[in-house]
Amino acid sequence: MDDSRQPLLSPRQEDQDQIQSLNSFTSSFVPDADDIPPIKDVGDFFREFYRESKKLWYLAGPAIFTSICQYSLGAITQVFSGQVGTLELAAVSVENSVIAGFSFGVMLGMGSALETLCGQAFGAGQLDMLGIYLQRSWVILGTTASLLCLLYVFAAQLLKLIGQTAAISKTAGIFSIWMIPQLFAYAMNFPMAKFLQAQSKIMVMAVIAAAALVLHTVFSWLLMLKLGWGLVGAAVVLDASWWFIDLSQFLYIISGTCGRAWNGFSWKAFQNVWGFVRLSLASAVMLCLEVWYFMALILFAGYLKNAEVSVDALSICMNILGWTIMVALGVNAAISVRVSNELGAGHPRTAKFSLVVAVISSVIIGLILSAILIVTRNIYPSLFSKDSQVQELVRELTPLLALCIIINNVQPVLSGVAIGAGWQAIVAYVNIGCYYVFGIPLGLILGYKLELGVRGIWYGMMSGTAVQTCALFWMVYRTNWNKEASIAEDRIRKWGGHADNKENNIDKITLS
Repeated sequence: MDDSRQPLLSPRQEDQDQIQSLNSFTSSFVPDADDIPPIKDVGDFFREFYRESKKLWYLAGPAIFTSICQYSLGAITQVFSGQVGTLELAAVSVENSVIAGFSFGVMLGMGSALETLCGQAFGAGQLDMLGIYLQRSWVILGTTASLLCLLYVFAAQLLKLIGQTAAISKTAGIFSIWMIPQLFAYAMNFPMAKFLQAQSKIMVMAVIAAAALVLHTVFSWLLMLKLGWGLVGAAVVLDASWWFIDLSQFLYIISGTCGRAWNGFSWKAFQNVWGFVRLSLASAVMLCLEVWYFMALILFAGYLKNAEVSVDALSICMNILGWTIMVALGVNAAISVRVSNELGAGHPRTAKFSLVVAVISSVIIGLILSAILIVTRNIYPSLFSKDSQVQELVRELTPLLALCIIINNVQPVLSGVAIGAGWQAIVAYVNIGCYYVFGIPLGLILGYKLELGVRGIWYGMMSGTAVQTCALFWMVYRTNWNKEASIAEDRIRKWGGHADNKENNIDKITLS
């Protein structure tokens, strides 16, 4: 090259090093200096375990409390429905498990795309994009809720078509129509929850959820039992409780407490919508396959002899399991935030160690909860139903429920890692194989062919969950966390509209 064409002033050596680093980032990743050092002995492990536990439980504690409070809204409605009558309890259980359960899975799954995007953007300091992501998710989930309304309107016909008794289908269908406002509350709530979680603003969510639970309990008793409104009262209170949570969280977000993360409404929410939809759909498929899996357990019980007793007993067990899973989901939310934040910040070793702490903590919690359940197995069934047959079947199912709690306390934690790292599409395929190719067929064979009834169905489906948990463990074990941190950086630039940032940085260095 002709020397006359060289610049009169060449860049400083440190600038040349920066240029080389920027150009080679995607091909080689070096952890940030703030990442934890490699753990070489037991002392290092316990020191870092203590430090990470404090960070994890700062998030997990309020998240668990919030999850339990929000889940308890539907659970308390079921408890009061059981006091109204056996048919009412079966109708509410089927609506919650099938109609609302289907919608909950779709909406929560699509909203979970924000766990990946908001968490990694927050970790990388791209706060301005969080509000855009939130609004974009509202647009997508609001549209989805409008389509899902048809499911609520025709719930009675659908339930009858899939084999539910005429009485349960009719009552659940009426209840479903009254629950349409809850569907749109989901569309508002899930994006806001992920938006706040990514910023570790979980305490305010816990306070709002606690207030909603207290009001829900009081008004459920008043309208359902005292005033005799029955299922109509149940629907009115449940709808109002969810919208109370939504409005409270929305007012908190727009009050200025989120800083740069919320800069008001923007037309940017309508940009790159299709790409956002694809990630949302991948998240929805992943979580829906899990939610529908347990929904199917209630459905299959409805085909057994003495269907109302089977459905009632199993719905009580699922109610208890759901409460315990809320603990795991709290840890799920915390580990998703930790992994996404740390990957976004370029800390792969910290992200990996966060997972270790979360799994160990979840196993310990699962063992404690199972022990409590076994000890109280002759007491708690009467809290849910006055029917002696239902109570006896619940007592028989308790050991199986305890084992299921231990397994299901670990699985959501691994799913949280998958969401934090953006593995939704891969995990969806794992769920199809473990749940629907293996678990459900095995459950049907044990339940119907071998005539083991509810226990057989549950044994088979729990086996599918165990296989899926092992598959997720293998994925995590084989993960290259340095590569995941590099992918997170690329994802932030793609979704944040900062694709040219590195080129701009190079220009600024050269011009200086």
